Amino acid sequence: MRTVTRLVLAAVATAVSAGSVRAQRQTAEQFYLPGAFNWSLLRRYPDAARLFNAFDYGHAVLYEALYTRPDSAGATERLAREYRFLTEDLLRRPPRFAVAEEAVAPRYAKLAWPAMLMFDWAHVLHRQIYDIYADSRLSDSTRIALVERVTDYYLSRRDIAFAPVPKDMALMDEQHFSQVFRRRHATFNGLIWAYHWLQVGLYEPFLLGGTEAERRAGVAAAVARFWEMLADPPRSMPRVMPMTSAIAPTFSARHPRAAVIFDNLHMVHDIISDILASERVPAAEKRRAIDAVLAEFRNPSTNVISMEHWRMMADHMGGLDAMGGPVPRADPPPPRGR
Repeated sequence: MRTVTRLVLAAVATAVSAGSVRAQRQTAEQFYLPGAFNWSLLRRYPDAARLFNAFDYGHAVLYEALYTRPDSAGATERLAREYRFLTEDLLRRPPRFAVAEEAVAPRYAKLAWPAMLMFDWAHVLHRQIYDIYADSRLSDSTRIALVERVTDYYLSRRDIAFAPVPKDMALMDEQHFSQVFRRRHATFNGLIWAYHWLQVGLYEPFLLGGTEAERRAGVAAAVARFWEMLADPPRSMPRVMPMTSAIAPTFSARHPRAAVIFDNLHMVHDIISDILASERVPAAEKRRAIDAVLAEFRNPSTNVISMEHWRMMADHMGGLDAMGGPVPRADPPPPRGR
């Protein structure tokens, strides 16, 4: 009840503010590609699906805290409270429906509405791919074709789509504001990376499980591994950003465009955290800095690395174990009566 009350009060308290955001910066929002597969993950794997609603809240409240509490001590105090709420309440009882992030983060939404649009659109791609693989009515060949179709649909919005080409990690790690967030807020950063591990790792059980029972056991094992990452923070958390090519190699080989898009999405999450947290980017320049990052990651021609380099990047960054480890393989439960 506390979770629902908190989210509802946040939405009510900021309704006017959120409306003004939409008036100032047009949303140009677009809905899912129609298909009977939509919402299959929520219907068949609700425990996993609802976690992603809590993840969205976590990202939004992080940005709001960093933007509204520019002093390091103030942000640390706010994020410590939010971390406890997330790990002890919201993630334990995640909301059934998606959270309106502009209600959770009204001031950040005014600052960076285009970033919220790009994140939301990429999350639609994530969810549609989960739904395709969770729909047991579809053949494997149909799933492959549908994933490529929804990726094309995603990329048709060039104004808000991340480029499907791998970008140089220097954009995340070697700018004048880089790495400040992870150094200053290691535990919350580890939580974000654990989110990203599960967001890409969850694909593997669907691709590797030959039966429904194997897929269910694999999804449960992936979710259990996510909770293990939170057991002893930050020691138990990923030490570097999880790369889709390493965490979900089967998915990445089958759908390289989507895998690259998700890595670019996760890089930009980290970059914006650094921009908001860094005193090297003055408050008056933060919007401009964020807009420049978004333009860079929509551009398929600049700071691009080869696909071979992208596939090898995990080794250069510390290896799979530093990223949270592989998605565990799980044996399905034995048939009844044994």
